[in-house]
Amino acid sequence: MLFYMSELLAPAGNIESLDAAIGEGADAVYLGLKSFNARLRTSNFAWNQFEAAVQAVHRQGKKIYVTLNTVCEERETERLYRLLSYLDKIGPDGLIVQDFAVIRMCQQFFPNMELHASTQMNVESAAAANFLSKEGLKRVVLARELGLEEIKQIKQGTNAEIEMFVHGALCVSESGLCLFSSFLGGKSANRGMCTQACRRFYTAEYPEGVEQGYYFSPCDMQLIDHIPDLMEIGVDSFKIEGRMKSAEYVGSVVAAYRYVMDHWKEDKKGAIAAGKRMLASDFARSKTDYWYGFKEIGEGVNNAGAKILNPNQAGGTGIYLGKIAKVRKAPDGLIEEINRNIPEGADPRDYYIQMAQLSGGSYDPDPGDSIRVHSKNDDGRKSHKVRSVEVEDDGSRWIDVPKSFGIGDSVYLLQIKSMSKRYARVLPPDLGKFRRQPGDELLPVLDLTPVEKKELSYFPDGIYVQVSSIADVFLAQALHPVRIIIEYNSDTKDDFLHSRTVLPFSKKTVFISLDPFCPAATENQLKTELDLLIENGWCNFVVNNIAHIQMLKGKKVNVIAGPYLYTFNRWAVSWLENQNIGAFVMPYENSRRNLEATFDPEVRQRVLVPVFAYPALFRIRFKLPKEYGFTYFSDKENEEFKVVSSDDGSFVMPELPFSLLDKTENLAASGFKKMLIDFSKTKLSKGQIKAITSSLFKKQILPDVSRFNWKDGFYSPQQIEEFKASNERAAAARLAMQKDASAKGKDRSVPQKNAASGRGGTVRTSKKTYGKKKKPF
Repeated sequence: MLFYMSELLAPAGNIESLDAAIGEGADAVYLGLKSFNARLRTSNFAWNQFEAAVQAVHRQGKKIYVTLNTVCEERETERLYRLLSYLDKIGPDGLIVQDFAVIRMCQQFFPNMELHASTQMNVESAAAANFLSKEGLKRVVLARELGLEEIKQIKQGTNAEIEMFVHGALCVSESGLCLFSSFLGGKSANRGMCTQACRRFYTAEYPEGVEQGYYFSPCDMQLIDHIPDLMEIGVDSFKIEGRMKSAEYVGSVVAAYRYVMDHWKEDKKGAIAAGKRMLASDFARSKTDYWYGFKEIGEGVNNAGAKILNPNQAGGTGIYLGKIAKVRKAPDGLIEEINRNIPEGADPRDYYIQMAQLSGGSYDPDPGDSIRVHSKNDDGRKSHKVRSVEVEDDGSRWIDVPKSFGIGDSVYLLQIKSMSKRYARVLPPDLGKFRRQPGDELLPVLDLTPVEKKELSYFPDGIYVQVSSIADVFLAQALHPVRIIIEYNSDTKDDFLHSRTVLPFSKKTVFISLDPFCPAATENQLKTELDLLIENGWCNFVVNNIAHIQMLKGKKVNVIAGPYLYTFNRWAVSWLENQNIGAFVMPYENSRRNLEATFDPEVRQRVLVPVFAYPALFRIRFKLPKEYGFTYFSDKENEEFKVVSSDDGSFVMPELPFSLLDKTENLAASGFKKMLIDFSKTKLSKGQIKAITSSLFKKQILPDVSRFNWKDGFYSPQQIEEFKASNERAAAARLAMQKDASAKGKDRSVPQKNAASGRGGTVRTSKKTYGKKKKPF
């Protein structure tokens, strides 16, 4: 009997992890550069390190993949284009991508680049995999919220390569659909800036009183028991999560999975047992196999929460070593030694240390042990390898910790020194010959497809209202919407399929909004139901998953791209235009500046802008465990949230809504004349309608609302640094001119330029590309 040999894919967050991964037998590694990747807080690779790594890894017969798995704003598209041009020259084995813009640019300019769909692209069905395969993507990284039978069904239904996570940290939210971190301050998970809202300590309001816990902090995934089954069904690549983990962690996990993959055929039980022993030094969070073992979807929805969540996990990671009780300056000799050994291209700030004394733990760390430090206000975490331990006469111990932490912060043990190894260096000692960097190419102009006469007759200007129940359709009439959008969920589908209720809107004025999570377990059922809906006269749909596009392809229906098919730039919009989608709902976390940059005035008719919503911050596939008997909870800032569970899973939302109702006149004046009032997952009331109507027509802001990212946009450390650098350069230039003028006896100062402005002029190439695809490119 022949068995398929799967690839073992390991994380390389830094040079040491690259050495460990290759040294323990990984077939391939994945890594990020300094931008456009979902782990911006890790070290990542400098240009010369990356170029050397590609050459060195290829010489060993291994593969190397680059993560470009974030969404890109319109102003960043030229930088993205230059990065793609650079990567095309360097030649990694594949790019792991989320933004449709990368697909669109590669189709047009870099057709030889191999693309893999990131788990952030939210692929959990054969329909989605097949659609992307037809668009030229070779591999899809499946969403992590799937079970063995679902993965088997997808593999049997597609020719695309299948990659899946088998070990490491999990997100509580469905892949690519988390907005929580972004809502808290613009640090978007879709932009690589996740602040791990799921790992935070929350206060829950139970009927019997207030309790606290890590209610949404999931266990780590560990599928080593299931590797033989997954190899038998033909999974192409097993992926280990951990670009922010230590090299020791990477090495031990790779070694364990390598052993099982190589030896299970001769002794399945023994190989798995041996692999688990190798993982015994992983002191991170408790382990789960998540969605494995459930016979049908209902069983998983009801019971997966108990397998993945444990609110009593202190911070959710490692063995507790205590809190920092005292700090003092590190010895000069230790600092000098660390500075001498900082890898080339690394951020020196990652190596700033101090000495700390711990109290309250039950284990004393030794040099070489890996620890993780959590700030007491829960806004920062960092992994660190202990380099020095000082023991004083009274027995007190001091260890080195990152300098950014202080008294009261908690420390956890991740891995002990006994499991650490020295590995052969993958990179050559001299990186001098590796000098390539992204150039200064100009991105050709892209004009979105002009709106043709009567093209958007199904999509008129005015107010749109979205609801989650049939009962709320009737209440929504009071807002006089030009169109009503109804979620297709476990509560509404029976009404849609069997016309149980006579609605106060005609079928031509109703849009059916499809859920952004489309798992293999319900894929075939949804296909059948969509055909029946169309047969019964429903003709308007809001699609939120790539699978929906595939399912509705060739049908005589009107399709709007929903807010979860992210359109943060015109290249992503253009890719969707090429799928015959001509109307778009703005993503909830977008900003006004980026919206206007993406859509020129002549195409703003294509956009529906959310002006009121309780956006789902977490979308969770399962119901919360039975002991979670609360609806409302709050964070350390006393900001309140609510959670609802149903047969469709669980949804966490802010208690206070996002609202731009008072800005509708300005929006309309700038060309955005279609506006969405979204009551999804919220029970509508007459009081709500009255307040919204008043705000809408009086142009007055509702009390206690959020603007989300509408005004300030995404948090961007790079933009902040550029702004500071620009100000410093301007100040230095002014000072130099003043000195010069003083020396010459006259004032030659000049007006200060806006520090935030870009280049002095806009250079436009005569070459134009248009939204509708012409074959060949």
